[in-house]
Amino acid sequence: MASPAETPKPIRETTHPPLILNPNKRVPLLKTATHHPDPKPVLPVAHSKHHPTRKQQQPQPAATAASSFGEGLPGSSSGSSSGSGSVYFIGTATTVIAYGGARLLTDPNFLHAGDHVHLGPGVTARRLTNPAVPDLASLPPVDCVLLSHYHEDHFDRDVERQLSRDIPIVTTPHAKGCLTEAGKGQEGGSGGPFHRVWGVDAFEGVLMPIVEEGIQQDTEESGTEAATGERKKGKRRAVRVTGMPGKHVPPGQLAKVNELLGAVPPTNGWLVELGWTTATAEATERSEERFETGYRIYISGDTLMVDELKEIPKRLRGDKIDLMLVHLGGTTIPGPNMPLIMVTMDGKQGVQLMRLVDPDVTVPIHFDDYDVFCSPLDDFKKEVEAAGLGDKVVYLDRGDQFEFSF
Repeated sequence: MASPAETPKPIRETTHPPLILNPNKRVPLLKTATHHPDPKPVLPVAHSKHHPTRKQQQPQPAATAASSFGEGLPGSSSGSSSGSGSVYFIGTATTVIAYGGARLLTDPNFLHAGDHVHLGPGVTARRLTNPAVPDLASLPPVDCVLLSHYHEDHFDRDVERQLSRDIPIVTTPHAKGCLTEAGKGQEGGSGGPFHRVWGVDAFEGVLMPIVEEGIQQDTEESGTEAATGERKKGKRRAVRVTGMPGKHVPPGQLAKVNELLGAVPPTNGWLVELGWTTATAEATERSEERFETGYRIYISGDTLMVDELKEIPKRLRGDKIDLMLVHLGGTTIPGPNMPLIMVTMDGKQGVQLMRLVDPDVTVPIHFDDYDVFCSPLDDFKKEVEAAGLGDKVVYLDRGDQFEFSF
């Protein structure tokens, strides 16, 4: 029998005050906007992809997929699944996660090929690709931003300047300080402090109940007995986000120097759980123990393969990761002409993380968008095939989405 000292710590040590997601009362994305555009933008879905080994319904035509993603969620073909969702890949680490009528936007970056970002003292990077969505104004309304860290290739200056100050942002404590204190923003990205920012450290969580009353769902989903039955039983859809550890700088002397200089900001990964809670909007602060998980998404964030990541499977205590979004690229600084230090995973480390976390499906992102990314996606593909894990990976191009049900 394990001693108390050997008992794994919980996946959440602290729970922050809840964040209510109400798709009926979304804040316009642009700071200068007073209302949502009409008609609302939809995401231009090029292809819809699914679990690599499970049987799925026939893929939707691109136009239909774009329409359904923009307005709500595709339901299951049989009506037997109790939940469904999507991850849409825009580029770099920018995605839209959709579930229950709500949308979460990760690491918003809409710069184009030829644009430059500042990544630290004397370190710049040039974008090589264009995002699937041309700018912030072309996004459908979202409910929350998940920001892994305060770096321009994840939160560019245009986004910082244009984004509504009332949009909820969940991020690191360091980034919260930069976003909420006047004068601490990125040079050229000012626009005043943000008002609704949650500073979440590793193994701290935020519960996000979704207000479903009056949400216009897709016809496939809204007519199912599963959807109406949940409401009758007192359940409401909810998202729970927990900060996961990550290290953007290799351990050792370099990390100590970085702590003193603050050149490379601290970073988070995320555990995004899609499910249900029995709490009412008024009782959400007491509802943590009543959350029921249906689907777990682990987003690695910009991290290297460090010992801190070993805590994740320990603390999950056998709970399965359904989908991993892994940040790759083998980012090197100060740049491709002088690749001295790698600060994000390359292909080899990406497969090591797959083995450690053991997700059901892995989707690589953050792999070829900037000239400081020195480990192309082919590196990861070769490592995946060599490890015999090819049937556990789905590759998305910019503009593709991954659909899942549970």
